[in-house]
Amino acid sequence: MNSCCAANILGSTQVSDIAGTRRRMGRNAPTVIIIENSTLARTTVVKLLEREIAGWNVIDLISTESLDRALGAEVRLILLGLAGRGVESTSLRDDLAAIAARFPEAPITLLSGTDDAIIARQALKMGIRGFFSTSLPIDIALAGLRLVLAGGTFFPQLLGAVTAGPNEHSPARNEAEKSLDERTQYLAIADFTPREADVLAELQCGCSNKVIAGKLNLSGHTVKMHLQHIMRKLQAQNRTEVVARLIQRAAAGPDVSPS
Repeated sequence: MNSCCAANILGSTQVSDIAGTRRRMGRNAPTVIIIENSTLARTTVVKLLEREIAGWNVIDLISTESLDRALGAEVRLILLGLAGRGVESTSLRDDLAAIAARFPEAPITLLSGTDDAIIARQALKMGIRGFFSTSLPIDIALAGLRLVLAGGTFFPQLLGAVTAGPNEHSPARNEAEKSLDERTQYLAIADFTPREADVLAELQCGCSNKVIAGKLNLSGHTVKMHLQHIMRKLQAQNRTEVVARLIQRAAAGPDVSPS
């Protein structure tokens, strides 16, 4: 087989997770493992992480059946695709057990196609350290990953359930959402005015100032003023740091700023 044919084969979507693992495996560097059966989702996350955390290994696997190929690596984080499964599903439980058996110290986060606060809260109770939905802006997702790597937890869906509250476009929160951690409730009502909390809720969704102004019926200048007050209270320098610090405080995690 000539080199051109070999390159074409490796570049196809049929590349196995064995090849992907071998391309990225370096035993002496900190490692992140992505386990996701969707080729597009998996390769997208891999490309993003290879750019953002240069010097780290990024190992991509199709399923937990391939986990043994990462044994011996210094695994700092595992991202597991939820793939539409319920948190209580036997399949997910089996995957989590397989991970715990091989990498008991590595924090586990879930990749999900939904922002369901109930699923996120169930995951938190199970010891999952982060819940990343496909609707998250990239900068917020990266801030969340850094937070988990620093020992914190990342569940923006839970904070959103508190700060946003019921409105004319959404049903009243059920009992599970109302019983959110007291630290999170305190954060929502103690440090911010009701309008600042509204702005924060929209900011967590990745909305621009213009969109926030339209949704809350505020002027652009007023939104900017609220954001300045929020940043001062959180000692943040930009929008990404605002969300990262908000989540840190709710999780009582360490103070980590995005680099």
